[in-house]
Amino acid sequence: MGIYDREYYRPDEQSAGGPPHMHMRFPQVTPIVKKLLILNIGIYVLCILIKPLGNFIYGWFSVDTFSFIKSMQIWRLIGYQFLHDPSSPWHLIMNMIGLYFLGPTLERFWQSKRFITFYLLCGAAGGVFYIFLTFVGVTQPGFLIGASGAILGMLAACAILFPHFVVFIFFFPVPIRLASVILIFLYVVNIFTGGANAGGDAAHLAGMAAGAGYVFLWPRIKLGFKSRAQTHSWEKKLKNYGELQKEVDRILIKVKEEGMASLTRKERKTLEEATKLEQMKSRF
Repeated sequence: MGIYDREYYRPDEQSAGGPPHMHMRFPQVTPIVKKLLILNIGIYVLCILIKPLGNFIYGWFSVDTFSFIKSMQIWRLIGYQFLHDPSSPWHLIMNMIGLYFLGPTLERFWQSKRFITFYLLCGAAGGVFYIFLTFVGVTQPGFLIGASGAILGMLAACAILFPHFVVFIFFFPVPIRLASVILIFLYVVNIFTGGANAGGDAAHLAGMAAGAGYVFLWPRIKLGFKSRAQTHSWEKKLKNYGELQKEVDRILIKVKEEGMASLTRKERKTLEEATKLEQMKSRF
């Protein structure tokens, strides 16, 4: 699918033989995207209005390098994705804009369950990579918050799946793949020069890597699971067929020695099932 197939960017009907006019359309919000928007905005407002509650939530759900390594507080890898900078609303606003424009496309493409799994995995990957770089001394210890890892994971996924998408950077339309390359370059430079928010940019990069990896690897993993399931299914069928054959052999010996009248109702039914199975096999 190209960008022109998306409901938020389509050409107007051509008039008087002239070229179509391009205009933006806002996407219809999908169920999981709607819940994520409400949850992120709701938590932000709640933490701003009730400071003690905000302190508690940020203290226990942001990614804190030392707390994570010391106590393995794994829930932080999910919780931090729903927290944003309380000192400025722009952190939240930019992430929610990205979620609003990119999320519905992926949720419709993958369905809700797979989409939310993807979203949370990308965010968690950002948290893990941030902790790793802090642990090895590349970035400074601190706290990580925000949905940026998940949002940039969606950007990477859309860049692979829908390469004709156009996004806006400083109000200029840019092809989504070019935008992704530009962001990756800026993040890498900032991390290795020790710039501001280097830890956050590490999470951004990890989110993008997780998003791209999910798109490329998931079909292969799914195919592997399906293949193994089919193998187990055939093994079970063969095992059952082998057991049936043994039982049939026993019954036939009994018939030879004692006659048909000696068979129980269950043994007669087994012979009938075996006969039907042989008839079905002969058709193929």
